[in-house]
Amino acid sequence: MHDKISLKEKVGYGLGDAASSMFWKIFSMYLLFFYTDVFGLAPAVVGTMFLITRIWDSCFDPIVGILADRTKSKWGKFRPYLLWVAIPFAVIGVLTFYTPDFDEKGKIIYAYVTYSLMMMIYSLINVPYASLLGVMSSDRKERNTLSSYRMVFAFGGSLLALWLIEPLVNYFGGNLNSKTGWLATIAVFGLITTIFFWACFLFTKERIKPIENEQNNLKEDLKDLWKNRPWWILLGAGIGALVFNSIRDGAAVYYFKYYVSSAVNFDFSLFGTDFHMTPTSIYLVLGQAANIIGVIIATPIANKIGKKKTFFGAMAVATILSLIFYLFGKEDVMLIMSFQVLISICAGCIFPLIWSMYADSADYSEWKQGRRATGLVFSASSMSQKFGWTIGGAGAGWLLGYYGFQANVEQTATAQNGIQLMLSILPAIAAAVSVAFILFYPLSEEKLQIIEQDLNEKRNQNH
Repeated sequence: MHDKISLKEKVGYGLGDAASSMFWKIFSMYLLFFYTDVFGLAPAVVGTMFLITRIWDSCFDPIVGILADRTKSKWGKFRPYLLWVAIPFAVIGVLTFYTPDFDEKGKIIYAYVTYSLMMMIYSLINVPYASLLGVMSSDRKERNTLSSYRMVFAFGGSLLALWLIEPLVNYFGGNLNSKTGWLATIAVFGLITTIFFWACFLFTKERIKPIENEQNNLKEDLKDLWKNRPWWILLGAGIGALVFNSIRDGAAVYYFKYYVSSAVNFDFSLFGTDFHMTPTSIYLVLGQAANIIGVIIATPIANKIGKKKTFFGAMAVATILSLIFYLFGKEDVMLIMSFQVLISICAGCIFPLIWSMYADSADYSEWKQGRRATGLVFSASSMSQKFGWTIGGAGAGWLLGYYGFQANVEQTATAQNGIQLMLSILPAIAAAVSVAFILFYPLSEEKLQIIEQDLNEKRNQNH
């Protein structure tokens, strides 16, 4: 239980989230845009689809957690899913960005089916992956370090995706509205994610065994979860944080295409081929790079002042900066880019903390109830992501429709103001909700130290 986690294993664990985050970030930043400007669906229709499919998918996450807790194989409970689901993950991702020659009704049905399957496959691989953190080490500082590696690689994968997505689409298809360009680009990323998931499977190890060997009573697992107060608080804080991010992410492409006036481009060469980055790409890449800075500084700060205080401070600052962001005009490009960096550093800080805090809540449940259901507890993290993403994504589509957005035409002043709000005031409200929840989080560092010592004594007696 106290084995030192090697650098190879930390990197291997990080590669798993690099894979997930490539698709997650492409979905967050570009899927609404793809459905409206390339696929040809109305934004309100897409918003409703996001709501319906993501609510089901959020409910599917605990099912995957329960299934993973009861999986028995020579590779452990959670690692096998990285091996089994990697290829379906890539294939369904490509199909999601395929545009069939159907009428409007047919396209809507196709979008519902492929997107629902994509989110279910995402859960099948990501919930076990997240749960893996809870069984790799029982040491709190090792978990913080593993969580930081995970987040660095997650944002690194996102950074790679956002750096290459528009250049690749333009390379394969000629412009950002190209159906062929999108399909070929997602196929490239699908190959990369498969390799990364398999590397994560090969390099990681499950070490922690539950105190009780027999824990197949689902009713008791759910009863324990219901009593897990830290779990519920993290669920609320996670939803607020993900709404904050998903509204900003969903509106970013529209913000630059339809509001900000700038012809600045960044040209570069890759493998002998010339590419150029638009202001949108520069903004998104800066955000991901700043997220990585936030991840890196989160662990030393949390180790010094505690996870709760670090989480609270980061989201409180993000709230204030987002409110100020509304004041920027379309010509304030440097201020827009600068505040994107500052806000993204704050956002980056919270993600390694919340994953590590979910592991702590699993320990709390085992300490309090004498039973451990890591997969079920960790499915809450994925559930909060999906609920937050559901609210933010559906809201983005509905808001665009409400403000009168029309794809590929000059926007009205009302629509432009609505897009501004989606980058500033609305995410600030969501961040404030997250701050309010985390105020009530009960697991201090002193409490966690007591829990860790007690559990280690019980595990040693059990084994």
